[in-house]
Amino acid sequence: MREQAMATLPRARFAALSFWQKMAIGLSLFIVFAFGQFALRGFVDVGKAPPIMHVHGLVMLAWLGLLVTQALLAGRGGLSIHRRLGWASAAMVPLMVASMSALCFTALRLQIQPPFFTPAYFLATVHVGAALFALLVVLAITHRRQPDWHRRLMLGSTILLTDPALGRVLPMPLIVPWGEWLSLAIQLGFVALILRHDRRTLGHVHPATSAAAMAVLLSHVLTELLAITPVWIDLAMRISAA
Repeated sequence: MREQAMATLPRARFAALSFWQKMAIGLSLFIVFAFGQFALRGFVDVGKAPPIMHVHGLVMLAWLGLLVTQALLAGRGGLSIHRRLGWASAAMVPLMVASMSALCFTALRLQIQPPFFTPAYFLATVHVGAALFALLVVLAITHRRQPDWHRRLMLGSTILLTDPALGRVLPMPLIVPWGEWLSLAIQLGFVALILRHDRRTLGHVHPATSAAAMAVLLSHVLTELLAITPVWIDLAMRISAA
């Protein structure tokens, strides 16, 4: 009887989490799992990886850890600590964007970007995703006194971070050129979970959820357009040759 009660305790604790906490934890675990399994399967030589790759990985883990901590604090009445840590989140946004960009430039120069991506496409997907991620986080910070907006925009920014994770889970070499759109469909599926929650709790789709969906859609459309733009292609080639 005691063993049964102990076995049900983790499930009870998980059930006690709010929708927003479960989404933050779920998305973060998915991203960590995606990159972890990719490395464990031997697709990354960790010992020979450039230092910026390790730096970016640590920055990403710190960001996801902060995201989950913030979600748990907000749901358990720790709003004063949540607000103070929020400024740490704001300070980390430039670091996140800088590490993404630096890793992209290094990968292009060393020609270690995914082989199924052209240099122009890789340059576009990283920087478009980074710019939209930063935009949603900044909007979330400006709406920090409106929890309904804040939590949806923060989850939207996290959904944008799942794109490179999906690139390490999906069999991209086998589904080119449809991988981009399959990734988009899965990301919109994550947004759809928020949309369903909106309809259940509000009776309508919250504007912040629509903004998150638009950001996800734009990230893929802009990437595709930039990847075939001559000026952008030339820029990517010059970076690769540097």
